[in-house]
Amino acid sequence: MRVITKIARQKNNPERYNIYLNEEYAFPVDEAILIQFGLTKGKVLEEFDIQEIAYEDEIRKAFNKGLNFLSYQMRSEHEVKKKLLSLEFGEAVILEAIQKLKSYGFLNDETYSKALLDTKKATMKKGPKAIRQDLMKKGIDKSLQDEVLATYSHGEQVKLATQLAEKVIRSEKKKTPTQIKAKIQDFLMRKGYSFSVVDEVLSQIEIEQEEDEWQQLLDVQGEKVWKKYSSKYTGFELKMKIKQALYQKGFPIEVIDRFIEEKENEE
Repeated sequence: MRVITKIARQKNNPERYNIYLNEEYAFPVDEAILIQFGLTKGKVLEEFDIQEIAYEDEIRKAFNKGLNFLSYQMRSEHEVKKKLLSLEFGEAVILEAIQKLKSYGFLNDETYSKALLDTKKATMKKGPKAIRQDLMKKGIDKSLQDEVLATYSHGEQVKLATQLAEKVIRSEKKKTPTQIKAKIQDFLMRKGYSFSVVDEVLSQIEIEQEEDEWQQLLDVQGEKVWKKYSSKYTGFELKMKIKQALYQKGFPIEVIDRFIEEKENEE
């Protein structure tokens, strides 16, 4: 027969207690486990009682570790499970601990997913595809991903994508309208927006260049193109190469012709 003869609070952790059976140290337990099993001095414990107490205490330790992990920021179930696995808790213990965290409202993938969506929209203006990738990395179920992303309206996507496009326009003063739009398209696609949203944003954008602005662009891009091809080609072939290269960059034909004429006169 094994009887609890002493219960002592741990010095380094006041929420943990050392249990002594028949005057000998037997095992430690969390305060919650102490209360759950009614552990008091004089209580008789069978072997199966001790095993059950040890199992429940392990769950409690996992629960506390998970709770501490969640205290820094919101986490998904997947993240908490991964953390507890790294601390070498058993699979069954982790599942029980996660269930407890969920039952107390500390862990909720739906709430977490909605918060992540709002954060990614507000801080990074990400599109649905990019946010879905973030949700997948956090281990969020696909059906929940669909449900949460369904709240991200088309109008809101266009609004945020337009703000990103305007930012690109402000930062790309040394490019032609065609180059700027290509930059916007690439940027918005990488941000996770669909082709339809990107096309809608591009169709609403008008980038006009004044005469002196075209000249400034030619002073940089035109000179580079001329230098590249004039060392290899001459005459009509050189003109065609220059025209093709500058046209692809978005320069109007009349601006290109004037540039070529000026270069020829220089020579």
